[in-house]
Amino acid sequence: MTRSGNTRSDNTPSVTKRHRKALLAGVVGLALAGVVAGQFVPPLNGPVAAQITTSQPAGTFSFADIVEKVSPAVVSVKVKKDAGNEQMAMGGDFGGNVPPQIEQFLKRFGFGDGQGPMGPGGPGGPGMGPRGGHGPKGERPVVGQGSGFIISADGYVVTNNHVVDGADEVDVTTTDGKEYQAKVIGTDPRTDVALLKIENVTNLPWVKLADGAPRVGDWVIAVGNPFGLGGTVTAGIVSARGRDIGSGPYDDFIQIDAPINRGNSGGPTFSLNGEVIGMNTAIVSPSGGNVGIAFAIPSETVKTVVAQLRDKGSVARGYIGVQIQPVTEDLASGLGIKDAEGALVAQVQPNTPGAKAGLKAGDVIVKVNNEPIKEARDLTRKVGMMKPGTEIKLSLIRDAKPMDLSLVLDQLPNDQVASRSGAPQQGEDDTAGATKDLPRLGLQLAPSKSVQGAGGEGVVVTGVEPNGPAAQRGFKTGDVILKVGDKAVSTPKDVRDGLAAAKADNRKAVLIQVKSGEGVRFVAITLDAKAKG
Repeated sequence: MTRSGNTRSDNTPSVTKRHRKALLAGVVGLALAGVVAGQFVPPLNGPVAAQITTSQPAGTFSFADIVEKVSPAVVSVKVKKDAGNEQMAMGGDFGGNVPPQIEQFLKRFGFGDGQGPMGPGGPGGPGMGPRGGHGPKGERPVVGQGSGFIISADGYVVTNNHVVDGADEVDVTTTDGKEYQAKVIGTDPRTDVALLKIENVTNLPWVKLADGAPRVGDWVIAVGNPFGLGGTVTAGIVSARGRDIGSGPYDDFIQIDAPINRGNSGGPTFSLNGEVIGMNTAIVSPSGGNVGIAFAIPSETVKTVVAQLRDKGSVARGYIGVQIQPVTEDLASGLGIKDAEGALVAQVQPNTPGAKAGLKAGDVIVKVNNEPIKEARDLTRKVGMMKPGTEIKLSLIRDAKPMDLSLVLDQLPNDQVASRSGAPQQGEDDTAGATKDLPRLGLQLAPSKSVQGAGGEGVVVTGVEPNGPAAQRGFKTGDVILKVGDKAVSTPKDVRDGLAAAKADNRKAVLIQVKSGEGVRFVAITLDAKAKG
């Protein structure tokens, strides 16, 4: 992965689950989308977009009038930081700490330590960072450049968090060459949004964040600072909306085909009425250059995050207190529901809003305040867009029957870690083998109480056949089976009895609740296969 000028690169495999492998060529710039409620109302003068008029002759089309009006509100953002405190692991001419979620992608695809885009042979090339010859650490400050845009006449500026992350000094330069020192008011790494403030100004040109979302096919104009050139304009269309590039639970990117390159990070994308519909933050690229696939954080996300950064300097997100997973066709069959939609509750944390409202593992949340939840990530985004203390109504399916629950959102804790201390050890295990009517899982099981470090509940997996049905469903040694169907289990026999009960009920599949180091999830096991040797 490369971050040069400020736009970051990684080889995350997809924009959607269906196309993850197709995008292994690289994602330059990873940002996390969306989250909190509120609205920032710029003070003082109206936005420059309100002044846009057209002077074009009949029968011609040009972006010139729009560009002329909005460009003065687009700025170059230059940051300085101590090279002695910078690893510059992202390559390129921008030094910055690697966010943990980005580092995971690097490790997953084998980049770093001189390999791939991050190394000397990557797009940064020689002379583009410590790995390319910047000299000894601490010899001089690291300088990086990005883009941004002014959203109020009194000097509030929006850019990407990764542009200013760890900066000792931030300078903002306008299109007329005036340079201002800016203060970082607040940042939100989860959405990659940062808010800056130029002090002692009262009459700067500014642009408005759009209230509505663009349509696929709408024309857009991107203005920014690619490769440090400043004041560069490109045009294209909205290619797609709601893109998930695998960077986090709040992914909700606008995809555009306007040429975006390193240095455009933090810059605005405009609609034809001169409103900002998104902030550029990532590109897909095998080399670090533009190939016509870029991602922008939607304006509604930027607006809600900026509101909290301006008021509090930080962001608070709504929190239900449940672990969720997508509803697959197999899970839908096991749950006895018609459509593979919604968010399946895998676990409810104690003493949380979800627990207090009566949510249970196995519930499928299908609506929030009457708005449909098509995918599990829809629930994460919708709840994250709400402030703590907000009362919401959840529509769900429990035991194949619809019902409603109300709850008041709590604040999302800063750190959520699902872990279990100690590795499971071999105990008096039993094989979850087949009878003449039940499928063979290919698991060795033992009561959790008999295995050191496995905890006191459920049945621990002490062995998994590599090519067995359970292995194909993601079971691993150390997983703990908590329930089979709607029954808690504590012995291997309970597991077999649960399978038999589901078979007797003519179920095509049975849900198994599994706890692992990554949390709790449901796994659907089909029951229509006869036992095999």
